[in-house]
Amino acid sequence: MKVFCISDNNDTMLGMRLCGIEGVVLKGRDEILKQLDALIADEEIAIVLLTTRAIEEVADVVSNYKLNLQRPLLVEIPDRFGSLEIGETIDSYISDAIGIKL
Repeated sequence: MKVFCISDNNDTMLGMRLCGIEGVVLKGRDEILKQLDALIADEEIAIVLLTTRAIEEVADVVSNYKLNLQRPLLVEIPDRFGSLEIGETIDSYISDAIGIKL
């Protein structure tokens, strides 16, 4: 099983590569969705790391995938600019999944 990173900046991608995690730097909704669909189709990919700003580009699709796909695990990671309130995003996903506002 492999881990792959979709980043919106070179600094985060460099850090991931130093840890042995492959990935790409993408800008724009279409590029990110194309790469994400390819990773979902790849049976060897177990975890996809996405920077906060990359997730913001495709938030509606990622939210749907998180609720409906068993594999891969989609994980939001902060980039060098900070977390941009990841905790609130996680609360939102949980609320959507269980139907109760937290």
